[in-house]
Amino acid sequence: MKTALISGITGQDGSFLAEFLLQKGYEVHGILRRSSSFNTGRIEHLYFDEWVRDMKQKRTINLHYGDMTDSSSLIRIIQQVQPDEIYNLAAQSHVKVSFDVPEYTAEADAIGTLRMLEAVRILGMEKKTKIYQASTSELYGKVQEVPQSETTPFYPRSPYGVAKQYGFWITKNYRESYGMFAVNGILFNHESERRGETFVTRKITLAAARIAQGFQDKLYLGNLDARRDWGYAKDYVECMWLILQHDTPEDFVIATGEMHTVREFATLAFKEVGIELRWEGEGVEEKGIDVQTGKTLVEIDPKYFRPAEVEQLLGNPTKAKTLLGWNPRQTSFEELVKIMAAHDMKFVKKLYLRSLEK
Repeated sequence: MKTALISGITGQDGSFLAEFLLQKGYEVHGILRRSSSFNTGRIEHLYFDEWVRDMKQKRTINLHYGDMTDSSSLIRIIQQVQPDEIYNLAAQSHVKVSFDVPEYTAEADAIGTLRMLEAVRILGMEKKTKIYQASTSELYGKVQEVPQSETTPFYPRSPYGVAKQYGFWITKNYRESYGMFAVNGILFNHESERRGETFVTRKITLAAARIAQGFQDKLYLGNLDARRDWGYAKDYVECMWLILQHDTPEDFVIATGEMHTVREFATLAFKEVGIELRWEGEGVEEKGIDVQTGKTLVEIDPKYFRPAEVEQLLGNPTKAKTLLGWNPRQTSFEELVKIMAAHDMKFVKKLYLRSLEK
């Protein structure tokens, strides 16, 4: 049985990856950051505390307290778990927030990656442990060519992108310096019903569900013209695993090869909950209007614009398709929006019913 260690296991990708690896027969361990409130919501269906839950239920994943800003905890956990594979998914991953906490973003996303690699090296596990580093399309930022591939020059436009660029190069450096199987997966935007509520896609589907059910009046967005290559996170974790099963350690772009605007995403999400939007006006004056009622449901708020905007990201997944046999369009853009909108319609209704019980 193979053993995997996932940092960032409580996040969107970590939860899907944990499920995927369990289905593959792995023993799964995760790094959990200490918090005064529970942050294991996405994985609680996988995690059974033997003292609280049914004593007969086998514990399916094992959680360890640690932090990407604390190298001693990483060394301790890796030594204890002795993983065959490490998936480093932990990060301060919100681009807009990285402008507010640039130093912490660098500590967790850049130096955190170094700490993980160095922990494996210090423990003499360079030949035993394969390492997957979660890289990002934000590396391309002010894009130098369209679409972006493994050879496209980087031009990050946020503290998050810059920190992740360090993570990318230090992973490559350790691979070339110490012969480690350490690889980067350059993931383009990947969303799901488990996406954090502050990310624009989930913000849209939640707002559409709330507006449709009468719990919210309006949705405020930033740049409607921003174009992204959006895929389904559940499909992308399969590619992470495939990268570590490849014969040689190589870096791969993980993307769909399709691009859509924030406006398109919003239009589709509202349509899924039964509301047809008509767009009027330009720039900050643009509005999304309910065709049936004439009511303005979407407006622009300049506070959501980034200090340095990334206008378009479009990945070229040819290498992953060819060498790994991965299908980047397993879930279409329309299906992705449908999954998220349907989930949030139920989610909002459940919250309302729960509030009535109090």
